[in-house]
Amino acid sequence: MNIHTPAVLPGLAWTLRPAEEADIEAIAELRATVMRPDLVRLGRYDEHRVRQRLRDSYAPGHTSVVLAEGAFAGSVTLRPQDGAGGWWLEHFYLSPAVQGRGLGTAVLRSLLAATDAEGAPVRLDVVQGSRARRLYERHGFTVEREDPIDVYMVRAPGGGASGDADAGGGASGPTPR
Repeated sequence: MNIHTPAVLPGLAWTLRPAEEADIEAIAELRATVMRPDLVRLGRYDEHRVRQRLRDSYAPGHTSVVLAEGAFAGSVTLRPQDGAGGWWLEHFYLSPAVQGRGLGTAVLRSLLAATDAEGAPVRLDVVQGSRARRLYERHGFTVEREDPIDVYMVRAPGGGASGDADAGGGASGPTPR
């Protein structure tokens, strides 16, 4: 599912466009940048592996590139969840230059509006201690389970949203192991 509706936040025009194969390296590099602090804190950062994990799971048909003011600002993947129904949200990364401006909230709301219209749950995982977890919790995600590295979350259809602040980091998806 890709949502590609142009929108404007106060002082920031943004849109989503379908990802292409050529976007893989820009997204892999952004992933390494935004996940580095959390992975270093957890003792899990590996310069090669953090990028390779994205390359290994990249699905351009389910990925959108976030553009802010017409420039690359991030990515998000929303793919069908194998065997369980619903959707899996991953690879939601925003450039540090646009974090904290409500963009994460706006993108997440647009995706969740589409999944809510289908009546489908959404699942994701986020690394322990990530600031992105607060963004997901504000939008109705709850913890299903956790381990020392990851927190697995789910949001029922119509799970609701509160607050407008953007948590910033925006790192979800499989953790480099």
